Amino acid sequence: MASGSVAEAGFRGGVEDRAEADRPAFDDRHAGFARIAVPAGQDTNGSGPGSAASGAASPATGNDRPSVGATTQAPRADASAATSGDRIGSAIQPMAASHQAAAAGEGERVQPPVYAALDLGTNNCRLLVAVPTRPGQFRVVDAFSRIVRLGEGLGRTGRLAGPAMDRAAAALAICAQKLSARTVAGARLIATEACRAAANGEEFIERVKRETGLELEIVSRETEARLAVSGCGSLVDRTAEGAVLFDIGGGSTEIALLDLRGGSSRRLSNHIVAWTSLPVGVVSLAESHGGRDVGPELFEAMIEEVVERIARFPGRGRLDELVGGPAFHLLGTSGTVTTLAGVHLGLERYDRRQVDGLWLSDAEVTELVARIAGWSFEERVANPCIGSDRADLVLAGCAILEAIRRVWPARTLRVADRGLREGLLTEMMVADGVWRRPQPVRPKALA
Repeated sequence: MASGSVAEAGFRGGVEDRAEADRPAFDDRHAGFARIAVPAGQDTNGSGPGSAASGAASPATGNDRPSVGATTQAPRADASAATSGDRIGSAIQPMAASHQAAAAGEGERVQPPVYAALDLGTNNCRLLVAVPTRPGQFRVVDAFSRIVRLGEGLGRTGRLAGPAMDRAAAALAICAQKLSARTVAGARLIATEACRAAANGEEFIERVKRETGLELEIVSRETEARLAVSGCGSLVDRTAEGAVLFDIGGGSTEIALLDLRGGSSRRLSNHIVAWTSLPVGVVSLAESHGGRDVGPELFEAMIEEVVERIARFPGRGRLDELVGGPAFHLLGTSGTVTTLAGVHLGLERYDRRQVDGLWLSDAEVTELVARIAGWSFEERVANPCIGSDRADLVLAGCAILEAIRRVWPARTLRVADRGLREGLLTEMMVADGVWRRPQPVRPKALA
């Protein structure tokens, strides 16, 4: 496993130029989850630190918008994982492969069905809209992301605050406008930890429905962990025997242990031997300890809190025989790890194409965390891969990462800039059979 670069030999989740976006991605040994190819393009939101207008960087938990036209090869998920009953909005315009085949047989130009996935988290509101292309791939046609900090103050009060709900509702209204402008075959709109934990979470979901028409579904921690695996599982190294995949969110951290020694499987979920969802994320940890001025003692206290939470995870030792060895690595999907990658590369503007799939050695991660922890708040704000939106959260994320590294030390960490929305899109497309080849019509036997 290479360090500090996108390694060609073992790279199954690589980023490619637009012209090559639809070529076969990799040998599907474990899961069939695949790459996302993102060409250069303008920020689809048009505002905020990640926009083309601002010229600033934008890590994944900031304004991470795959450019319109991005092509993703999707996981070969189990169709049973996303039935039509789970898919909020899927009744907008149901589409079947047989309808496509019939239209094609009549010589009509078939427009691919449009699918949408929305993830309302503790810190961000994100939308991806995509159409299926070649078997196992889809192309992003629209995207939106905005930092809303819905979980702000939740740890202290147990409730979503009014200003936070207003920010989230405003972002969701933009998402509703984007969706209403298209004929959508299937949509799944989920809310995660902030709405799960808040006493008024359901009340906010009802407000969103009234004001925007969007029906959000509060998903379980188990579902969130599965979708995280589905969204970035292609980046598990093909030669690995074990990996720990983690997603550091705003209000929770999902961790899945993958044992790959038992032979190949078409679904990475078959290799999950243990998983947990820690009720701590960058927003909640920063609020409880402070995120602006973080000295060495406070930083260590943050790490120890997370280590103690992991210690209560019964399945944490399932990969002990592999941890620290050459056939084991970490795989992280979060703004924390994408920020580290951007700082490592010295990017003046966050570039997803350079970050997604990047390998970092253990020594490189240690140096990066120490470097960022040594910066003042103003220095963190000034770094283009952090900025003002994340300057008070990045050290909380680094503390969670350090806790994970202490429990599961690894020689390498792979960075993923992808996640729940990609998993949602794929599950819907697989359930609808959009990549199935139409069956040939057999001629009737003559009487």
